[in-house]
Amino acid sequence: MATATPPSELSPSSVFHARALTKTYGDGDAVVRALAGVDLDCSAGEFVVVLGASGSGKSTLLNLLGGLDTPTSGTLFYRGWDLGRADEAGLTRYRRDAVGFVFQFYNLIPSLTARENVALITEIAADPMAPEEALQLVGLGARMDHFPAQLSGGEQQRVAIARAIAKRPAVLMCDEPTGALDVRTGMAVLEAIERINRDLGTLTLIITHNSVMAGMADRVLTLSDGHITGEKRNATRVAATSLAW
Repeated sequence: MATATPPSELSPSSVFHARALTKTYGDGDAVVRALAGVDLDCSAGEFVVVLGASGSGKSTLLNLLGGLDTPTSGTLFYRGWDLGRADEAGLTRYRRDAVGFVFQFYNLIPSLTARENVALITEIAADPMAPEEALQLVGLGARMDHFPAQLSGGEQQRVAIARAIAKRPAVLMCDEPTGALDVRTGMAVLEAIERINRDLGTLTLIITHNSVMAGMADRVLTLSDGHITGEKRNATRVAATSLAW
């Protein structure tokens, strides 16, 4: 694992500290600049929504912060650790121990119950909560012995959230978590994410094209063409149930 001296300006609550973060794909005339010099700081317990159209760099940013990919240049620290220079073994440990991922599609194992799907994570985590506790947190205490085919889309996504947070991650990263859902079930999913952030103090990042979610956040970042083009702090957060879709 690579090591480096963290920037002196990092506060004790700093989770991510990125400067001039870039990511390019391809070579020569075919090069694509997915991120073009992003500066970003995120603190423990924050709720951050990242808005942008398709191709704006949202997913690339999440992949770098989540240790799914490495930057082309720039610096990226996670709690003072040089994440941008970590080797693959270090990134694997980071993803396993520190980050919970929620994607648009649920990726549940059909032959396992909700409880068993969550237990897949708790069996390998260092300090997990019980699967039952995680499912209670997302409002599925009465459905934990149901199979995915017996659950609605919103319930399946909440199982995926329970699976992501059962290892007590420092960071919850959500990539279009309501993209495959209707408004009513999407609200239930956002309520679950909101509860995790509030009750566990988990740094929560949602990347989405849906600007309605901006009201839920402490801070809203707008991405366009690989740059952060806007940043807004909400004086008060809007409850998920009060969002106007």
